[in-house]
Amino acid sequence: MEDYQHELVTISTELAISGYPPRDLLLQPDFVRMSQQQASSLSVEIPVLVGTPVSPDGERKLPSNGVVRAGPLSSHPNGEQTNRVVTRKQLLPSYDVFDETRYFQASNRSGICRTIGDLDLGVTICEDAWQAAGMTPSEYGVDPIENLAEWGRQGVELDVTVNLSASPYHADKVGTRIQVCRTASKVLNHPFLLANQVGGNDDLLFDGCSLAAWPDGTVVIAPSWKEGVLLIDIDNPSNSKWISSTAEDSLEIGNSQIKFMSSNDDGFEQDSDLIEDITDAVVTGLSDYCRKSNISKIVLGLSGGIDSALVAAIAVDALGSKNVRCVMLPSEFTSKHSLDDARSIAKNLDCVLNTVPISEAKNAVNKSLSEIFKGLRSDVTEENIQSRIRGLLLMAMSNKFGEMLLTTGNKSEVAVGYATIYGDMSGGYNPLKDLYKTRVFKISKWRNENPRAWMLGPKKEIINSSILDKAPSAELRENQKDEDSLPDYEVLDSILKALIDDELSVAEIVEMGYDREVVKEIEHLIYISEYKRYQSAPGTKLSRRAFWLDRRYPIVNRWRDNS
Repeated sequence: MEDYQHELVTISTELAISGYPPRDLLLQPDFVRMSQQQASSLSVEIPVLVGTPVSPDGERKLPSNGVVRAGPLSSHPNGEQTNRVVTRKQLLPSYDVFDETRYFQASNRSGICRTIGDLDLGVTICEDAWQAAGMTPSEYGVDPIENLAEWGRQGVELDVTVNLSASPYHADKVGTRIQVCRTASKVLNHPFLLANQVGGNDDLLFDGCSLAAWPDGTVVIAPSWKEGVLLIDIDNPSNSKWISSTAEDSLEIGNSQIKFMSSNDDGFEQDSDLIEDITDAVVTGLSDYCRKSNISKIVLGLSGGIDSALVAAIAVDALGSKNVRCVMLPSEFTSKHSLDDARSIAKNLDCVLNTVPISEAKNAVNKSLSEIFKGLRSDVTEENIQSRIRGLLLMAMSNKFGEMLLTTGNKSEVAVGYATIYGDMSGGYNPLKDLYKTRVFKISKWRNENPRAWMLGPKKEIINSSILDKAPSAELRENQKDEDSLPDYEVLDSILKALIDDELSVAEIVEMGYDREVVKEIEHLIYISEYKRYQSAPGTKLSRRAFWLDRRYPIVNRWRDNS
């Protein structure tokens, strides 16, 4: 490291010791105490700023979201060890997925870490940097970046300001982070470094992409979805290096995977680039959920349709072919087309395919209910019985073989309730929960054409044109098509995105050219399906407004937009 003029300092991510988000674990005093103890007992050769919960200084106070300085005062291994709290988070977000005012006490002091090696650092934690860029939904009473800048105007010269971050992923989030970091660097008039978490925790994903920005707008960004070290030379951005921590490329040290951006590049990506990013996200989300939950095997129902085909591909890319069981559960309404397509998918993915017909079980249930239902015509009840039989059989296999059941409903279906609770909604995780149907098609086509080295599945076309081209159908009655109950998915998804992601009014959507009756019907379906979403499996957050933590409506809700 002789190319570097300054000594080395290591920056971790926000709450690196406890993981983010720890949620109600933070209400356990011993959890907070042990986390801080672990941070304070670190013995490292290079000075490190590590994120950790910090115990309160009073009995009736909440803990802090803090940073501990660990290691020697210089980068020399034999230097004096000093471990202490250097800052606490000042801005606590309580919007979108965040509930930090529930758990933490806000600080009112700027974070300054003096003389680490020969560096003087400003220290901020995630949200602390977003106020200056105008990226928060409401004004805080303080601006930590502006406060650090004021210290500079008062003669406290800082070499660099760092930000320990756990910034959850959504599509094109990197462009927003670049704006935040560029603003901070310009206000402070020195380099600004953001270290971001990598991997999945429950429904939240963290894409990495740690970055550094300079006052002239230059930005250096680490690769997405990769663990490693971004080594930044604050005096010479072009001298920055990426050191991967993965076994397969542990010897890879260099800048080939780093993005170097000039001031005229805003960092926002085209839709084609986002498709690759989202594909990586859904695979990473499932992989980490399984790994961190000690789940090694997957089972899913394979219908021959596009949704289950994509879920099967995601599962195989995340866990490998030998760890995925596909199950076809045909009835008399299942077409030969679907049976052939299911076999094709399983063969292409090189995974097990079991076939368990449901007609006999369905007839037995109908017979049991025949006396009670006597004189009543068949309706959606009989359709849902089929779905619930499938859910029962899949859960039985999940129990017997110790394989987690994946559910396969996309965001379009989840939004309007076009899924059967305790039926096809059964499962432990849903990779498609935040993917609209139209994007399911795009990702499926992209996966066919762009196999990547990080995918554990076969590097070839997986989802054949027969599946991609046929009209979506639940196949719960003769000649059933999704469009019998729902608008065309291009129309449906556009309206759903406007209502859910963009929070537009009915009047605003009608002005976009959509039929008011159709918009109102979709709005109605969204609200009456809330109870289903409360009971649905967790799934990967991919958008700004995912169901559950992002979008929180009461189940009992009679309000409707009459604009």
